[in-house]
Amino acid sequence: MNKSVGFRFILVGILFGIIMTKSEAVSWFRIQEMFRFESFHMYGIIGSAVGLGVLLVGAIKRFKLKDIHGEPIVIVPKAKSVSRYILGGTIFGLGWAMTGACPGPMFVLLGQGVFPLAVVIISASVGTFVYGLVRDKLPH
Repeated sequence: MNKSVGFRFILVGILFGIIMTKSEAVSWFRIQEMFRFESFHMYGIIGSAVGLGVLLVGAIKRFKLKDIHGEPIVIVPKAKSVSRYILGGTIFGLGWAMTGACPGPMFVLLGQGVFPLAVVIISASVGTFVYGLVRDKLPH
């Protein structure tokens, strides 16, 4: 990867961090409100992100867009399985509720100086690695 592409990724990461902070999506209190069904704030942010994602994926498919290297973007359909989404979503949600942060905001919070999140990031990375090791043995 050349330096200008790497620099663009850093700028996008900084912009992402600013947006997450200003929208209060990294606030533990906002996340707690969401899990207690006391506020629509986080549901609005998540719903907006899902809606934007649907539109962008639709545009990628319809206009056959290419990546930064000129290669076609291929979106492989996932196997449909209710159990995998219920189990995976439950584990993800429990981790989110226990730590007060999902994967994106974890890095934003670490960048803000919330250093205990380093333990969460390391744990999430180890969990992802272990899943990769046992993935073939799990029911999907």
